[in-house]
Amino acid sequence: MKLCDIFCACQIEASAARGLAFPAALHLLGVTSLWPVAAIEVYTSKEVDAVNGTNLRLKCTFSSSSPISPLLSVTWNFQPEDLSSHEPVFYYLKEPYMPSAGRFKGRVTWDGNIERYDVSIIIWNLQPTDNGTFTCQVKNPRDIDGTIGEVRLRVVQKVNFSEIHFLAIAIGSACGLMIIVVTVVIICRHHRKKQQERTIEEKLKNIEEKEITPLED
Repeated sequence: MKLCDIFCACQIEASAARGLAFPAALHLLGVTSLWPVAAIEVYTSKEVDAVNGTNLRLKCTFSSSSPISPLLSVTWNFQPEDLSSHEPVFYYLKEPYMPSAGRFKGRVTWDGNIERYDVSIIIWNLQPTDNGTFTCQVKNPRDIDGTIGEVRLRVVQKVNFSEIHFLAIAIGSACGLMIIVVTVVIICRHHRKKQQERTIEEKLKNIEEKEITPLED
């Protein structure tokens, strides 16, 4: 037996005498216990642009390693652009609780479905003062640790055209132009065909008239 093994065995026996045999043995033999750590994942849109005066659905979904608990809670908070203190927006615990004061009083409604892992809300009548970051936190005991979803909202007077919008307009215009060209070609061919048929009919008519006309003596 190696000297190291003898030393470890002696230490384990000494620990056993003090009632610490199992933990000491694990420590000395380099054995660690790996317990699964529950973590909840929250998913949101990172950035959203919305028009002043409109309504916006702030989408937030989650996944949990534990079954949905009756004590599941949802917390929505808001931090203005000036990075002042967070303001409560919405809270859910068995039922939705709307803010009784603050800028979002009377402007928030619950639009989620816990069974579908959806904890979204709707903000009504957006205002420029709503520019800032919304956070969505979900706790599902015993799965309470995990990510916090963030949505950065920018309220604008009108929708700015992005590259996708320009691309959509360009594709739409090209398709419209192609439809017009194809329509014109079809009409021209149809008109030409009618003319050809009319010409053929006139020629046949002339031939028939010549054949019918009697020869003079």
